[in-house]
Amino acid sequence: MPRLSLLCAAAVLAGALGAHAAPADTPSANAMKITVRGTQIAGPDQDDRGEPDWLARMNNWRRDPATTHAAWLQALQQWRREQLQRIGFDDAQYRRPDLQWTQRSFVQPQVMVEDRLLYDPVKRVYTVSRLLDNLRQRYGGIDSVLLWPVYPNSGVDDRNQWDLLRDMPGGVAGVKAMVQDFQRQGVRVFFPTMPWDVGTRDEGPSQAEATVELLASIGADGVNGDTMAGLPFDFLRAAEARGVPMALEPELPLQDDAMLAFNTLSWGYWDTPFVPMVSKWKWLEPRHLVHVCDRWATDRHEILQAAFFNGTGIQSWENVWGWWNGITPRDAAALKRIAGVYRGWPALLSSAGWEPHVPTGQYGVYASRFPGDTATLWTVVNRNDFAVGELPLTMAHEPGARYVDAWNGRELKAEVGADGRATVTLALEPRGFGALVQLRSADAVAAAQPVLQAQRALAEKPLAAYSREWKPLPQRLVPQAPTPRVKAAPAGMVTVPATPAYDFRVTGLQIEGENRPGLDVQYPWETIARREHVHRMAIQRFHIDVHPVTNEAFARFVQATGYRPADDHHFLAHWRDGQPAPQDLKRPVVWVGLEDARAYCRWAGKRLPHEWEWQYAAQGTDGRRYPWGSGWRDDLVPPTHTARHLPVLAEVGRYPQAASPFGVQELVGHLWQWTDEFEDDRTRAAIVRGGSPYQPQGASWYFPNTRRLDQHGKLLLMAPSKDRSGLIGFRCVADAD
Repeated sequence: MPRLSLLCAAAVLAGALGAHAAPADTPSANAMKITVRGTQIAGPDQDDRGEPDWLARMNNWRRDPATTHAAWLQALQQWRREQLQRIGFDDAQYRRPDLQWTQRSFVQPQVMVEDRLLYDPVKRVYTVSRLLDNLRQRYGGIDSVLLWPVYPNSGVDDRNQWDLLRDMPGGVAGVKAMVQDFQRQGVRVFFPTMPWDVGTRDEGPSQAEATVELLASIGADGVNGDTMAGLPFDFLRAAEARGVPMALEPELPLQDDAMLAFNTLSWGYWDTPFVPMVSKWKWLEPRHLVHVCDRWATDRHEILQAAFFNGTGIQSWENVWGWWNGITPRDAAALKRIAGVYRGWPALLSSAGWEPHVPTGQYGVYASRFPGDTATLWTVVNRNDFAVGELPLTMAHEPGARYVDAWNGRELKAEVGADGRATVTLALEPRGFGALVQLRSADAVAAAQPVLQAQRALAEKPLAAYSREWKPLPQRLVPQAPTPRVKAAPAGMVTVPATPAYDFRVTGLQIEGENRPGLDVQYPWETIARREHVHRMAIQRFHIDVHPVTNEAFARFVQATGYRPADDHHFLAHWRDGQPAPQDLKRPVVWVGLEDARAYCRWAGKRLPHEWEWQYAAQGTDGRRYPWGSGWRDDLVPPTHTARHLPVLAEVGRYPQAASPFGVQELVGHLWQWTDEFEDDRTRAAIVRGGSPYQPQGASWYFPNTRRLDQHGKLLLMAPSKDRSGLIGFRCVADAD
């Protein structure tokens, strides 16, 4: 990477901040230590005094940040000058007109493409307006969106990260039209890139080149670096070679401060102590936009206050790999008012003169000052569990200046003292927020009126009146119609006897999420979704296919019915000219979606198995881990396949000794098999069973490949074009007399 030239603007920046002479009885700037903790900087009353954390927390109330603030701020400014000089900082990317929007991208959710508000698989249309209307109504809308088409489904077959984007409904053209729909409504669009995806199909070009080429073709605005500690300069070089602006936003802290010059946005996984800390990246470059994120927090109060204090953005992620972590009504109301302040005075949030931790004179109340040419903004957070009814704030006054409470949308009366300083008073709810704006021109006053009107309407109901209760979404098992009852097992099927007491025990294998309420699936007998499932149940007698449905059998169905799905992308992708290859006739059919499998089963007078039926047919009543017993045997399944392409599936009937107690074959290690579908208001998912020979290498983030009978995989569903896989097939069952 070429060394970036030093900006003389660093000196200008320091001058804009102004000199703050420390009083004689306070520490000097030279004596003040700046404590950097990861991507955050400790405030004036958080300096490291060599005491344990618990003692520091206990002694916080004893400290007086007002006496140390001036010296701390001087030291912080000096630290910034030294850091910028050390890295040879060049702000060229922040000055680019075509990337100016990144400085106002305040609210950004990560949205799974499987979100049911984004795409309607019945009408086969993207529903961008439906999604955006929902977000506007609940928390004030968004400025950008990170659309996520990859993990956790990555690795179920050999499709790489770019394939999974291209397999979205409508392909590249459809995705491009969807991106334009977001952009027409003022929302910029990001897609992710995964450096760890090295075990699936080799794309050929480098990660940077492949990502930028595809995102440029769909008109995306930026790329999010999943698990990346900064997107390397290669991405900027690739974008410049294509002649497209491409905002770079890594998930993890920059591994090198010099990367701040071309990563104009980033995520922030922040600590949120009682005393707010300062964003390191925003302090070094106030135009850098951080999205503070805590995907697992069911109470987002802490990250909202940390972000507001710093004037940084918020990652409003709710659909976390199919687990719905909805923002509570109170947090949504707070976010809506935060967004109102941000969008009312967006330029001030990137002010070069930002001063964090301006003294407020009140314990537990912290403020930042963002000065501009015609207005100055103060963002205030009350960290106390009690209301602060009177918070007087004093500042330099200019003749004609007016003051507004931007949080509550009302004008304030200022008391101007003989010293020419004005004092205004705010009131803060417990754990609440405040925003003060000093307006110094008639134009600024006029421009503020619509914002204040909107904020005033929102303030009619205080935050305390909204519920803080978090609830997981209830899930529903998608019903299947029973089949005509058959007394004897039809050809190719075996009968599984009834049992009055089957111990159905299964664990969901999502990589993340612990065992949180709402994770995995919710069976009809459960009150809430969870990862671990235990249920003693009666199972009626049924018949099940001995083998998975083969290409030969599926070809008879297609020939008899002329079946062709409306969404036919990848449908029977391994066939040629509408026919399977002769050598594949006895192999399981794949590249069939859940809808395709159900259509075949209906034609055959059958249905897909419920998951517990599949597991009972594979396991019997003794709780074994594998169809043949409790110990794994390599000789009873096809060999593991670790190459970066799909394995050739074994013909059915090749491993009869691996049959279950009821004589069912090809249950584990051959291919994934469709069973039940679950849905909530935001996500659909299918349970797939059995595992496959394919094990992509190089990362632990791939779809977990389980061959144990007490574990299942959960595959998120969007549309057949994306859901179909070269390693998912099915077998059928029929209800018995």
